[in-house]
Amino acid sequence: MKKYYLMAPGPTPVPPTVLLAMAQPVLHHRTPEYEALFLEVRTGLKRLFQTGQDVIPLTSSGTGALEAAVCNTLSPGDTALVLRAGKFGERWEEICRAYGVTVVPMDAAFGQTVPAEVVGETLRRHPHAKAVLVQHSESSTGVLHDVKGIAAVTRGSGAILVVDAVSSLGIADLRMDEWGLDLVLAGSQKGLMLPPGLAFCALSDRAWGHVRASRLPKYYFDLTAERKFVTRNECRFTPAVSIFVGLREVLKLLEAEGLPNVFRRHERLARATRSGVEALGLELFAKAQPSPALTAVVAPRGIDSEAVLSTYSTSHNITIAGGQGEMKGRVFRLGHMGHVGDFDVVTALAALEQVLAELGHPVDFGEGVRAAQKVLAER
Repeated sequence: MKKYYLMAPGPTPVPPTVLLAMAQPVLHHRTPEYEALFLEVRTGLKRLFQTGQDVIPLTSSGTGALEAAVCNTLSPGDTALVLRAGKFGERWEEICRAYGVTVVPMDAAFGQTVPAEVVGETLRRHPHAKAVLVQHSESSTGVLHDVKGIAAVTRGSGAILVVDAVSSLGIADLRMDEWGLDLVLAGSQKGLMLPPGLAFCALSDRAWGHVRASRLPKYYFDLTAERKFVTRNECRFTPAVSIFVGLREVLKLLEAEGLPNVFRRHERLARATRSGVEALGLELFAKAQPSPALTAVVAPRGIDSEAVLSTYSTSHNITIAGGQGEMKGRVFRLGHMGHVGDFDVVTALAALEQVLAELGHPVDFGEGVRAAQKVLAER
């Protein structure tokens, strides 16, 4: 029997202590026990988001939080600037168009980014824009966008900055209050080391002002209604109770490690992975600042990246991810976020060497692993 490894950029492995916590009998969500749990989680989420604002949980995937961000802060006919440099940038556009919001795209080739000064210039050309919608970590391409710089050029405008941090929260430093981010959203299944099923939204005072003016329809994702329940340590509708129990354990783990150490760990694992990939003669897909959450790799000439995924799975019982949209068949993606350590990276790279050899690509065995271990040995 081959041991199973989950090395995809979400969902990610769940720590054993968290799994055990979630295996306990289910709490009812209208009890004092659940209220005490919610209060503990509510406090920990503020520290994780690096904000004094309440973080509103939603029982949904991360895409639910993206939709909530749009329908709660905008109105029909409003203009939103959308950073499109990957599949999740395109998802922002799709949600906006579904709600009748006018989209001004700010485009970059997949693997690239849109500089903060370009965002600033676009805002000057569209002074009536109500929101700038960006990813922090674009997990389809492996690029980390300059959210801090974009916040600096957005702050003086009438637009709020909405940040999809689904694949960066608990992975890369993201200082909501200090950087002046207006709405930060995330999901449970990546850096938070939980199963899919919870999403989160944290809003600045400026964003809440947009919420009060919003005229788009909303019901399940009504953040104003949810906020009233959050202040009572409740959820408006039936929450994913067992995942909340797991979240309490995750927040304890992150607190014990310390956020700066969490960020350093992810950056170190990312550097080791990138070094190993390049030592094998492969090309990184990200040409801009790479994300510490995952490494996107261009498949060798003549090899379909879907064959890389399939061989990882069938030969080694390891799950990684492929390219999305126009990148399908060209790119494969190795996750190193959440409950991941040194030897997970070494295992993924050792398997990559074998996968490439099985697919007929010349490999000098040990080169990728050696390069990664040199990075991991640094102090």
